[in-house]
Amino acid sequence: MANHQTIVALSREPIAEKFVFELKNHAHLLGVSLHTLDDQIFNGIYYSARWESSHHLEALQREALRSIAAKFSSDLCFLRSDLAPQNIRVLAMDMDSTLINIECIDEIADFTGKKSAVVEITEATMRGEIKDFQESLRRRVSLLEGVHADALESVYRKRLKPNPGAVELLTGANERGLYTLLVSGGFTFFTEKLRQQMGFKQTQANTLEIIDGKLTGKVLGDIVDGVAKAKHLDAACERLGCTKAKSITMGDGANDLIMMNGSGISIAYKAKPVVKEKADAAFDHVGLDAALLLIS
Repeated sequence: MANHQTIVALSREPIAEKFVFELKNHAHLLGVSLHTLDDQIFNGIYYSARWESSHHLEALQREALRSIAAKFSSDLCFLRSDLAPQNIRVLAMDMDSTLINIECIDEIADFTGKKSAVVEITEATMRGEIKDFQESLRRRVSLLEGVHADALESVYRKRLKPNPGAVELLTGANERGLYTLLVSGGFTFFTEKLRQQMGFKQTQANTLEIIDGKLTGKVLGDIVDGVAKAKHLDAACERLGCTKAKSITMGDGANDLIMMNGSGISIAYKAKPVVKEKADAAFDHVGLDAALLLIS
């Protein structure tokens, strides 16, 4: 691992001198010096600034600097100094609460009056408190038994929206020739529609069993969990003749961590603390399309 990192600040507003002063001052207290690399850049949507750190920053140090950035409505990314953005070949991302604004299973459960019970399990799983994602999913899907299949279409049309910057991210990634992969612990009904709508090259998710127009409360085939997400990414990289280090990954929950680990750039989008702690970048103020600045 390189002894130093490239730190990137991203913001919707101009990056204030006070922010830079506080960031450098606190880094100094941590025994780290920050060297300004470029003038502040504005791409029409986001402002960005870059520094080189004298040392590799550990999780608690990154958290301290991110707290300062948050005061200025900015996000920080900690990238390997030897990262070659032009070599990134794959974009792999989660669906629920990352690409889109909802957890689809929670909204489907609303049609049974069991949304609160499903949400409780979903939240505990995403925080990493329930370790077995497959068991968690089976428990939640069982509560959907008897829901009419039309509810899926209602969720898609009335409740599902792409998160800010999602459309722009996919447009930019496809223009750059990246292989775009949507890997979800959610359901194929939604991933297939999003593939057609947004132009993903590949989608992987779980299939709900439907008999006589109603959900049976069961999932067909193997469940896409954290391990499966990582395997799908590895397989995509292998087909392209590259390593996982040439991918950019995005997620919000604990089941995304295996996929994100070892990727060239890992991005936590409005994520649970356990994910932010381990991710290279944490987006809380900028949209998904800000990721394009990291590979420009």
